[in-house]
Amino acid sequence: MSILHADGQGILNEIQTSRLVLIDCWAPWCPPCRMIGAVLEEIDLEYDLKIVKVNADDNEDFISTFQVLGIPTLLLFQDGQLVKRITGFQPKPLLIESLSEWI
Repeated sequence: MSILHADGQGILNEIQTSRLVLIDCWAPWCPPCRMIGAVLEEIDLEYDLKIVKVNADDNEDFISTFQVLGIPTLLLFQDGQLVKRITGFQPKPLLIESLSEWI
């Protein structure tokens, strides 16, 4: 798969039409966001998991709706429902362990 970038209604469309989707709430000025971005690129190559990057600066409505208080925050949705929230950078082994129930 490849990592998608979405804004506004596109984010909600991905959540509603995907069985499983990981939303990466990030910002270009955030160093930990860049670090977790690299980890997500590796995970994208190894697992069948849809990953969608959402720029927090450009999508304040989404960030507010899902009460994202810090970035990076990963939101995992299964069948349209939020099933997991991970805030802050996590190294790849820890992130895979956190998601292991779903991937």
